[in-house]
Amino acid sequence: MSDATLDTRSPFAKTDTGQRQKRGLPGISSAILFVVLLAGGLGYAIYGLVSDMHETHAAPLAIGTLVLLGLALLIALGFEFVNGFHDTANAVATVIYTRSLAPPIAVVWSGFFNFLGVLTSSGAVAYSIITLLPIDLILNSGSTSGYPMIFALLLAAIIWNLATWAFGIPNSSSHALIGSILGVGLANQLMTPVGVVSSGVQWDQAFKVLKALIFSPLIGFVAAGGLLLLGKLLIRRPDLWKAPEGDKPPPLWIRGLLIVTCTGVSLSHGGNDGQKGMGLIMLILIGAAPTAFALNRAIPESNTPAFVEASKQAATIFQAHSNGSAAVDPGKSRGVVANALKTKQLDTPVVYAALASLSTDIATQIGSYGAIRRVPAEAVSNVRNDMYLAAEAVRTLPKAGAHFSASDDAVLKTYAGDLNHGTRFIPVWVKVSVAVALGLGTMVGWKRIVVTVGEKIGKTHMTYGQGAAAEIVAAVTIGLAEGYGLPVSTTHILSSGVAGAMAANGSGLQMRTLRNLGLAWVLTLPVAILLAGSLYWLLHFVF
Repeated sequence: MSDATLDTRSPFAKTDTGQRQKRGLPGISSAILFVVLLAGGLGYAIYGLVSDMHETHAAPLAIGTLVLLGLALLIALGFEFVNGFHDTANAVATVIYTRSLAPPIAVVWSGFFNFLGVLTSSGAVAYSIITLLPIDLILNSGSTSGYPMIFALLLAAIIWNLATWAFGIPNSSSHALIGSILGVGLANQLMTPVGVVSSGVQWDQAFKVLKALIFSPLIGFVAAGGLLLLGKLLIRRPDLWKAPEGDKPPPLWIRGLLIVTCTGVSLSHGGNDGQKGMGLIMLILIGAAPTAFALNRAIPESNTPAFVEASKQAATIFQAHSNGSAAVDPGKSRGVVANALKTKQLDTPVVYAALASLSTDIATQIGSYGAIRRVPAEAVSNVRNDMYLAAEAVRTLPKAGAHFSASDDAVLKTYAGDLNHGTRFIPVWVKVSVAVALGLGTMVGWKRIVVTVGEKIGKTHMTYGQGAAAEIVAAVTIGLAEGYGLPVSTTHILSSGVAGAMAANGSGLQMRTLRNLGLAWVLTLPVAILLAGSLYWLLHFVF
């Protein structure tokens, strides 16, 4: 899309060099800033990785493993970089389009609050993404099947994001990533030899995530339209409901409003979308350097007695539900629970006996070492897998038909929380690296998406009030989803919010753009599934 094709009323209609510099489009200063941030982000990531491994006395990685780790981390950060083309560009769309902030300032501003959102995120969304993957791939993330999984799903999502960005279509990075995960899960199931128990897609989690992806744009459309109508009823200021005129900035109070809404979207976007890459990066780190990253070594030693006691109480509950089934050897209990999770057949006496054995063994090991941070290198992977399996079993048991008393249910929830706290964590350097990647992506790719959001959804140009309504709804919806650990699409919510505001205002909708958005929404899942599944199959030959 060239500048010359835009409507003459557009803030982007002028194309001479002087106007480009006035608008703050990429120049020497922007390029220098880009390089400095890139170097700083990569440097901090390398420092954090080396520092964490040194502090945990992890053995130096073999050259092959180090190369694969570096490549996987670059691809994961590359996904977040491309994510910035789409999602963070939506956050700055209104302030850039309305001339509330110059593009470089808007990008830095949004990047800073994305950074804060990422740093203050809970990690719940990150691990919700991981639970979509097959159990056997999670348990063996550093094996010859783990790397094809990571490379396939990330590359598939990146390819589709770049393709839609090239046409200026606000595609969802979340949608693409989830489709890629489904593709890897299905391919893993199809490639498993006959007679071998294998898990495919974790459909219970997948349906939960897909429902959030489906309903959040509907919420955005209806809520933004309703908020616009309410605002026009309560705020009798004609200047709020006007479209931007060329390079003329809006009144100061409107600029303040739009900057606040941009800040809200950026903060909530960092807290939700930034986690998707973080979860995959942690899976990469756990597979390549389990000694340093498989267990949360920041947990205080004083927490150990309570955790050991919770493990023992959980073991007692599981034993009571085993109906006298023979005790399962600790070495075999892991396989019994893993197979039960793959087949979803958990509510059986032998599985309860295995869970009792597994929980007792976890309590014995952590108790003997004195703290999670003291688990020796050779035992880290097994302890982490045992804790992961036990936590997944507790989460899945009610869906498999298990019934517990209120007191037992409370004990098991506490136990699952302790297990997750020990295995689900994200180092600060990972959060910072992801935040930098998101910001850099915005610096490169913001314009195409800004033009689409501002000019190509409605038949008239977006007004200040319409942009504010869409961004308020997006910020609140994304923030609530992060609180519930649900990955949602900033692109879908904001674009549908703009469409809802346009419709409520009687501005009309450009059906061609809506068809493109709908087509991207419909095609993203099948294309990402096919791409990721094919790449997963091909990469198995490489590894």
